[in-house]
Amino acid sequence: MSEALTHGIKLKDKIGYAMGDMGGLLTFSLIGAFQNKFYTDALGIDPAKIVVLILVARIWDAINDPLWGAFIQSRKPRKSGQFRPWILGFSIPLAVSAALMFLPIGGLGLSQTKYLIFAYITYICYGMMYTAVNIPYGSLASVVTDDELERSSLSMWRSIGAGVGGLPGTIILPMIVYTVVGKYPNGKDIQVLDQNKLFWCVLILATVSIAVYFCHYKLTKERIAPQKKIKDKNHNAVATIKDLLRNRPFIMICIASMLLIAFQFYYQSTFTYLFTDYFGKPGLYALVTICTYLPMAIFIPIMNKLIRKFGKKELCAVGMAFATVACVILFLVRGTALAENPYFFLGLTFFSGLGQTFLVLEVWALVMDVIDYHEVRTGKREEGMAYAFFSFTRKLGQTLAGVGLNALLAIINYDGTATQNGKLLEESVLSKLYDISTLVPAILLALMAVTLFFGYNLSKKKLEEMHKQLDEIRANEVQ
Repeated sequence: MSEALTHGIKLKDKIGYAMGDMGGLLTFSLIGAFQNKFYTDALGIDPAKIVVLILVARIWDAINDPLWGAFIQSRKPRKSGQFRPWILGFSIPLAVSAALMFLPIGGLGLSQTKYLIFAYITYICYGMMYTAVNIPYGSLASVVTDDELERSSLSMWRSIGAGVGGLPGTIILPMIVYTVVGKYPNGKDIQVLDQNKLFWCVLILATVSIAVYFCHYKLTKERIAPQKKIKDKNHNAVATIKDLLRNRPFIMICIASMLLIAFQFYYQSTFTYLFTDYFGKPGLYALVTICTYLPMAIFIPIMNKLIRKFGKKELCAVGMAFATVACVILFLVRGTALAENPYFFLGLTFFSGLGQTFLVLEVWALVMDVIDYHEVRTGKREEGMAYAFFSFTRKLGQTLAGVGLNALLAIINYDGTATQNGKLLEESVLSKLYDISTLVPAILLALMAVTLFFGYNLSKKKLEEMHKQLDEIRANEVQ
């Protein structure tokens, strides 16, 4: 690594960095798209028990994530870098754990307790392996470049990588893994999840993810040398967390990102039920991803120009307010003919995606900004612990989505085994399913807008002042 060259990334770096999230999302996107339906429909697990499973997994994450972040941060960097070797090393265990999570055991006739034990072991194992890869990957961006616009570019490329990685699970698989078993009285197809097809698809994606991670390793480079570690008995992981908790923009971006991941996981999971059971067209679920990510293609070419003119925080806040309006409209048309039209639903989803694009593309750049702000405040660059804390809050968002969805499914009396057994879902259940699929996303988007408008205080002007201070600090370090 070089202390002199801390910027000047090329297209190779951007593609390589994007492939890191692409590799992870090839399997991680399957959790939002299929895991809940696999548990409720294929394994017949009660949604209330899934809530407990998710809570237990997150309690373990609360212990595991900071420990892993502190461990990574304490290790002596190798010639290939401080973070990249860990990403490559755990890519194979991550792939194996993903395949195990969707083993097609639903037809074995096991008791619900045994299915739950299977779910606990495989879900928690996958979560640990994902942490092992994702914490060093998240920390990597801050040592690839220190230039603000280059970091913004990396954030956009990471979002592109995540979008590409999520495409197979959210676009291709919905057209493959369902089987028609009958029709509702209104002519809509009754379709069930085929666990065998799902498993083989997951196995293929998991294998591909290993190759993608290898390419990521070969194409990326850590340019910023790690800060020399000063022995300080009074400064440890607990002290670092206390410092981070005093960092207002860090806490605010953690909250905004937690809500973002909750929103993404919630709508991905809920829309699986909505398009399968309410619209009777699970294949159209593929268009949800297209409508959500297509706006990226519109804004990516001009994103840096928009950032220079308006600022990251400002764009993200306004965008989330716009997305909220689109989801509120979807909720307000319930009970009308428009609510029965999946294409109208997809059209409003596109406008919602238009607003979400700014935060989705820039969230990682915002994280790098708050890590820099931490360095200005404390004089310490602690990417490992900062990202471990940030990663945990995102898992809390995943928990919020999982717990909330299963609690609401229980409240509306959704029967996960009904369609599997050829039974029809009641009209009242389908109506409530539409309500929870539109109102909850609107609330989450509104909370993100408020957090960014009034909580996150690294405005365009303040960022410019902060980077001047940081340049002075690093110049003194070199001397």
